Amino acid sequence: MHVLQALSVSRRPAISFVSVGLFWGCFAAYVPEVKMRLGVSDASFGLLLLCNAFGLVSSMWIAPRLDRILGARGMQISGAVFAISLVLPGLAATPLQFAVSMVIVGAASGLADVLMNARVSELEQKFKCPLMNANHGMFSLAYAVAAFMSGLAREVQMAPSIAFVCVGFMILFLSLFVSMPLSVQQLPTTSETNYPFWPILICGLIVLIAFMTEATVETWSALHIERTLLGRASEGALGPAMLGITMAFGRFTGQAILEKFSQTSIIIVATLVTASGAGIAALAPNALWAYLGFAVLGLGVSVIGPLGLAMVGQKVSDHLRTEAISRVAVLGFSGFFLAPVLMGLVSEVAGLRVAFLCAAGLSLVLIPLTLSVRKM
Repeated sequence: MHVLQALSVSRRPAISFVSVGLFWGCFAAYVPEVKMRLGVSDASFGLLLLCNAFGLVSSMWIAPRLDRILGARGMQISGAVFAISLVLPGLAATPLQFAVSMVIVGAASGLADVLMNARVSELEQKFKCPLMNANHGMFSLAYAVAAFMSGLAREVQMAPSIAFVCVGFMILFLSLFVSMPLSVQQLPTTSETNYPFWPILICGLIVLIAFMTEATVETWSALHIERTLLGRASEGALGPAMLGITMAFGRFTGQAILEKFSQTSIIIVATLVTASGAGIAALAPNALWAYLGFAVLGLGVSVIGPLGLAMVGQKVSDHLRTEAISRVAVLGFSGFFLAPVLMGLVSEVAGLRVAFLCAAGLSLVLIPLTLSVRKM
């Protein structure tokens, strides 16, 4: 199915993907300024970002039940709550305030993530065609645009609080257009005798590593360019923007490639590309080489997470789909917050160059995990 056709079929969840991408692109560009305002070290800032994971995991764990309760309005309500929560990190003036705000943002973001991925998986089963990459491509495109525009906003000294509020209003507006009923009745799972534990675990680890690698660039690329390579604020913001652009291209291209090659083959090749990009970024002598590394990494990692979510949706029964995706999401999306912590700790000890090399090595673990899923 052509990318535009895929987006037409899944236009409502695609809008939700855009909404989530808008904030995280803006946030990534403002990371250096937020960190400087809090006055904390790399390791401490990484630990503060981990607070996001607490809210994320909590909301994702209960997402299947909330999905049944909220029904057709699920994506709308989760989008509105997410939009309102974005005011908090911009107003946080102390590490404690920032930590609390990130717990709340994480909870709202986690619920939106599970619901929109579950809707895409339902549509994939209904129309018997891949849709996940096209939708995640919309996230990446929105992320890139938001990161670039936020870099310009930083150049004119727009405060994070104002930028986050502006993005919140955009998300609130977009949430008006994402009402979508459940196409599959979600039934209780207490009587399930063959619970798909291993597909959920392995696919979850694939998504976890992919998103950890992605989050490494999202959170630390601007700092790498501004601090390690002595770039300006607008140059630093181009780091996450470059990632978003190539990830969008990779996901839209992956939508077409899936019709010709197997999921396993695509993930293995993408893993090798991802590791190469992380290595280039780590060893970059200047900002241009770092941009190249981030671009190559984004191109490779772009398809891995969506394919991990798509694979688990294919290996479980219909009434378990939202629950399975929520469990995979608990593992996978935690990577967005585990990575900043680990990167902060490694950076504190050995610098950001070594931290990016560690990300390259971690990504190679995806190959044996993917091969094991093929045998299930």
